[in-house]
Amino acid sequence: MAMQQEQFLRQAIELAVENVRSGQGGPFGALVAKDGEVIASGTNLVTGQNDPTAHAEIVAIRAACGKLGSFQLHGCEIYTSCEPCPMCLGAIYWARIKAFYFAGSKEDAARGHFDDSFIYAELNKAVKARSIPGYQLLGAEGFRPFEEWLKTQNRVRY
Repeated sequence: MAMQQEQFLRQAIELAVENVRSGQGGPFGALVAKDGEVIASGTNLVTGQNDPTAHAEIVAIRAACGKLGSFQLHGCEIYTSCEPCPMCLGAIYWARIKAFYFAGSKEDAARGHFDDSFIYAELNKAVKARSIPGYQLLGAEGFRPFEEWLKTQNRVRY
C-alpha cells in the first residue's frame, strides 16, 4: 500500500514539474484515486486561466466529481505535490475525501514564494480585524434562505 501511495505522489510531483515547464501555472499537481486507481488529476491553472481558485487540488476534485457524478468523493484519496492550502484543505473536507497525502510541506511552499501563513493567521482574527475586513449586514434577514432550506422536503444533504 505505501509503495502505491508513493507512486501516486511521484505522479503528482511530475504533474507539478511539467506544469511549470508548460507555463500553465504554478508548481503544484494533484490526483484523486479510488480503489487503487487514478480517476482524475489536476495542476495549478491560476495564471493560465486567470482563476485564483484553480489550484491543483480543486481542479482534480472537480474532475473526479464530474467523472463519478457526485459532489462527494467518499472512498477517494487525494495525492498532492505539496501540503494543501487552507482553501484546498476546505475542499478536501467538503468533498468527504477519506485521506490526503502530500510531498512538500507548507514550509517548502513558503520557501518557493507560495506562503499561506498569513491566511492561517487571518482565520484566527475577528472578522472586522482581518486585513480584508468583513461586515455583516441584514443579519436578521440572512437566515431566510436557511428557513426555506429547512422547509424543503427533498433537499440533498451534504
